[in-house]
Amino acid sequence: MLKQRVITGLILLAILLPTLLAEAAWPFALLTLVFISAAGWEWSRLNEAPGARAWLLGAAVAGACVYVAHAFHLPLWGNVAQGVTPHVHAAGHALVGFIAPAEVWLGSTLLWVVGGALALRWGPTHWLQVPQGVRRLLGLALLVLAWMALVESRAQGLNYLLSVFCLVWGADIGAYFGGRAFGKHKLAPSISPGKSREGVVAGMAAVLLLAAGWLVVDQQWAVDSPSLYSRLQWGLGVPGMVLALLALAGLSVVGDLFESLIKRQAGAKDSSQLLPGHGGVLDRIDALLPVLPVSLALMTLCHG
Repeated sequence: MLKQRVITGLILLAILLPTLLAEAAWPFALLTLVFISAAGWEWSRLNEAPGARAWLLGAAVAGACVYVAHAFHLPLWGNVAQGVTPHVHAAGHALVGFIAPAEVWLGSTLLWVVGGALALRWGPTHWLQVPQGVRRLLGLALLVLAWMALVESRAQGLNYLLSVFCLVWGADIGAYFGGRAFGKHKLAPSISPGKSREGVVAGMAAVLLLAAGWLVVDQQWAVDSPSLYSRLQWGLGVPGMVLALLALAGLSVVGDLFESLIKRQAGAKDSSQLLPGHGGVLDRIDALLPVLPVSLALMTLCHG
């Protein structure tokens, strides 16, 4: 299993890296569109709609992404930052303006905070009581918003995008080792018995340590763009940055638990076997689904 995970991971890295380093925006947008569409296929299968209906939802996700790209003029065909408006922060730091309206990201935040809390409170049993059509539309909306946030985040700069990715990975790694070492109190035993409250705290601590190190990198080395952490510090101050990072780390757990809830009601261990050794696409991006749009919502507060 470990060998298979490593091989799949190296293949994915070999595919992803050239799109991240490309000056043109379309390779990254196209690659992520494929993955998000595959996640739509998985979502449908996990929500009692396999077969042709799953392929239909995957196609609907792709079509909706193309539509919003056109509607919001996402920069898919030029250079990465083409189509975005430069913005100078009050402290004199050059930032990149946003493509999609701030209301999109603020609405996404509301959807994840309120909807996520309700879903986790109800648990797997109540999730099945939600009409199948509503569940599929919800998946469509969440996945399209996540893809928009990916394209927007890449337009903000590679350093910014990687800082968001690493926040999620840092929270997950910290929670894993913290939970193994100190975990005594279960976080959501009916959804994911392996997660503990102590693990969540450890994940949050890992994110704060990561942020501290990244701020030093931003200050000492030439990077293509300010990271998430630097922007939060400039816009919200250190206390505001800490609170924002704790909230994002918490939302990464919500995204993970939400997907676990869906898999549990479906009786599935993984969202699919599309990625040998890793499970499915949703298994890899679940924590990113809320963090990507909410981090952009926080960025809108820092543009002033």
